[in-house]
Amino acid sequence: MKAPEKKWHRLWKGSWSALVLALMLIATACGSPATNGQGEQSQETPTPATQQQAQPEADKPVTLQNNGMEMTYPEAPKRAITLNQHVTEVMLALGLGDKMVGTAYLDDQILPELKEAYDKVPVLSNKYPSKEVLMAAEPDFVYAGWKSGFGDKGVGSMEELEKAGIKSYLHESSNKAAPTVEDVFTDIQNIGRIFRVEDRANELVSNMKTEMEQTTSKLGKVDKPLQVFVYDSGEEQAFTAANNYMTALINMAGGKNIFDDIQKGWADVSWEEVVSRNPDVIIIVDYGDKSLEQKRELLLSKKELASVSAIQNNRLIVLPLSAASEGVRGPIALKILAEGLYPEKFKQ
Repeated sequence: MKAPEKKWHRLWKGSWSALVLALMLIATACGSPATNGQGEQSQETPTPATQQQAQPEADKPVTLQNNGMEMTYPEAPKRAITLNQHVTEVMLALGLGDKMVGTAYLDDQILPELKEAYDKVPVLSNKYPSKEVLMAAEPDFVYAGWKSGFGDKGVGSMEELEKAGIKSYLHESSNKAAPTVEDVFTDIQNIGRIFRVEDRANELVSNMKTEMEQTTSKLGKVDKPLQVFVYDSGEEQAFTAANNYMTALINMAGGKNIFDDIQKGWADVSWEEVVSRNPDVIIIVDYGDKSLEQKRELLLSKKELASVSAIQNNRLIVLPLSAASEGVRGPIALKILAEGLYPEKFKQ
């Protein structure tokens, strides 16, 4: 403006500037996003877009090698079915009960701390459900503990399920030779990856390791491991644990499985062979059609076993099959075995 400003014009302009400033202050006080010194939105109040970017991996496919196949899971399953107790407990321990539309095949009672979540999941069958029952539940994911779940008497092969648009996972530590505790941890972490809850899986594994270390710490060094025979079932001959997960737990508990030289998971052996290897302790696996008392009575009354140290000294340990399986009960199983083998080390 070439001519000098009028006084009233200067006053009006100053008042307008003050009014604009006041309105900006009011808007800020009413909850407008805070800004940093460069006029950018502060990180203290993240926008929905910022929150979505916090977990970018959730939107990426997960690819794993499982049961000799490359399996890709484009997204976290929303309608899962579990086919064996130990994998059911893995799911529930990871807080994934709300992602389950069915379960099957309990060996015994569910873990007490998981029962409330378990009771909310439909039980499709006492054993393996038929293919028709499975499909009626409209699953997008099927999780089996044993290969039989995907066998002829199960729900169909993993390949068949894949063709039907259903993803699957086989618990590998239950279906490989000489599995270790670390193999079990890997399965748990794989389920964590598939369902995009890796933090929960890592925390669960960490807690299991801590509990198991507490037991082995009390146990201390064992100079001469006790000789252990695992009795699963059988009358004419014994069905026993050979080179499987129980062998790994027995080793951790300071024992030695007398049939760990057999290169398969389970095996039939003669009673004469049991006698010749003379176990110090017998583990009875509690499950199945025979009750615990029936199994105990069979062992104690069998004439062939009368000279065996474990029978003469009545050294029998009871281990539920659910604890002997490759699931979240590893710490429980280890504690039962260690206290049964070396009770003197666990007296207060």
